[in-house]
Amino acid sequence: MSKQGISFSEDQQKEKDPLGKAPKKEEAAALRKDISGSYKRSLEKNQINFGRNQMTKRWEPSLNWKTTVNYRNKGSAKEIQEDKRTGKLEKQRPSVSHGRAQLLGKSAEKIEEIVSDSSSESEEDEEPPDHRQEASADLPSEYWQIQKLVKYLKGGNQTATVIALCSMRDFNLAQETCQLAIRDVGGLEVLINLLETDEVKCKIGSLKILKEISHNPQIRRNIVDLGGLPIMVNILDSPHKSLKCLAAETIANVAKFKRARRVVRQHGGITKLCAEDKETRDLVRLHGGLKPLASLLNNTDNKERLAAVTGAIWKCSISKENVTKFREYKAIETLVGLLTDQPEEVLVNVVGALGECCQEHENRVIVRKCGGIQPLVNLLVGINQALLVNVTKAVGACAVEPESMMIIDRLDGVRLLWSLLKNPHPDVKASAAWALCPCIENAKDAGEMVRSFVGGLELIVNLLKSDNKEVLASVCAAITNIAKDQENLAVITDHGVVPLLSKLANTNNNKLRHHLAEAISRCCMWGRNRVAFGEHKAVAPLVRYLKSNDTNVHRATAQALYQLSEDADNCITMHENSAVKLLLDMVGSPDQDLQEAAAGCISNIRRLALATEKARYT
Repeated sequence: MSKQGISFSEDQQKEKDPLGKAPKKEEAAALRKDISGSYKRSLEKNQINFGRNQMTKRWEPSLNWKTTVNYRNKGSAKEIQEDKRTGKLEKQRPSVSHGRAQLLGKSAEKIEEIVSDSSSESEEDEEPPDHRQEASADLPSEYWQIQKLVKYLKGGNQTATVIALCSMRDFNLAQETCQLAIRDVGGLEVLINLLETDEVKCKIGSLKILKEISHNPQIRRNIVDLGGLPIMVNILDSPHKSLKCLAAETIANVAKFKRARRVVRQHGGITKLCAEDKETRDLVRLHGGLKPLASLLNNTDNKERLAAVTGAIWKCSISKENVTKFREYKAIETLVGLLTDQPEEVLVNVVGALGECCQEHENRVIVRKCGGIQPLVNLLVGINQALLVNVTKAVGACAVEPESMMIIDRLDGVRLLWSLLKNPHPDVKASAAWALCPCIENAKDAGEMVRSFVGGLELIVNLLKSDNKEVLASVCAAITNIAKDQENLAVITDHGVVPLLSKLANTNNNKLRHHLAEAISRCCMWGRNRVAFGEHKAVAPLVRYLKSNDTNVHRATAQALYQLSEDADNCITMHENSAVKLLLDMVGSPDQDLQEAAAGCISNIRRLALATEKARYT
């Protein structure tokens, strides 16, 4: 740090010391003369002399920050300061090193880039000029103590580093003095470098400090200049939850101006952020982050920011507790208003958030009353894969409510969903098939509606040949609803639904097992389909489903076995594969549907055994 002169303003001279006594003008003048006389001495000696003066009369520390770099002449920067008492201009020595001036010059160029890029940013997007302390002697002891700790960070081993980080946190890092003490001695570079080590403790300690000091606008800008944001974005992939949370909080602090947000976006930070795991979603709620998110929805001019905000709301909406809060903050009505005239990156997030919110009845009613059904159906004709996945989910969630389903049917939404089964992307196919389930279930005349789609039943049966487990599970669920109509069941039987379902029986995927068993159970109710399932070797694999740890699989499998047990050959197969013992355990289940299905299957097997025994003796 270079040597600097000191001048005291009238306000400083009038300040009272901690004992309540005001310093006399003569004493202040003497002190100013003494410091001016020692101006040419080294910084160390200057500090010692000032410390001696402080021993006799303690002054309140006062920090006067001022710009110290002329960006056009970085190497020979001169400062001109006006003495507030006399109006006299006096030249002072350079107060920053050449290297520091280069950094600030680079920052100035970045500022010009931001200003030229957009002039419509709010005040929080403006990057104020860098400031340094006016005089080293004005600084409190904490400033020098923190700088000593930074030296330990630079040269210490792992243990010394951790101790220094912990000691640094003992200071009030919310004070600007402490924040700039870390920066002025090169502490930011060290803290950012620690984020690239393999030591989790060092990373956590560094992030805890960066999180606190990044509330300072200058520190935020310096972190971006030093390349700290991409490193923090990469930490979001870490398996350590506490580390990810700290990185996310620090990024939130730093990304208060446009250039920082652009860096986060360019490095994939938006996707890695808006709150995938439950712990993070809960933290956002518990720390009061949902209300600011909801309020930011009203600012639609900045599309990049709107995309980030809606993305965060989408992910937070996965938790029901957060959805309740968003309903309280009137965010759902605002989201419905964003369904039109928005770029696709915003629409993806808005529709995703509505899809989560509409899992609850109250929110489905809000969406319908706000006129949200029609714009959602209109989005079904798009080509953006992510948008189609989200909009099909949202439409399907709304279809659970009969009144909303009537609107969807009137707008030809079911036909649009069915047409998406031809989409080349498996995620879109699966999402469309899932959405068709509540549509078929809640339609006024579902059977006739389904038959009205030319080639629709053949299309959905052929999707059972897919290799994608999610597509298969969703199609099985759709077939379960289609097969409730006898005429439609007859049609899909003619299209070969039985052998295709039987071929899927040897799967270990519990989700697919659940919906496959339900489809088999429903398809047993036509013609000789029960016998056909036995002939296609579907019975023995179903018995093995009873060993799953998923209650939904147990229930669906017991119901399927109950239907299949109406055929004598299937009963024999079940008995040979030890189904009775497994079913007996499920008779005592608290799930009533599972109880009844298990008991009914055991009854059919027992009845067959008694008939066989009776035939043997007669």
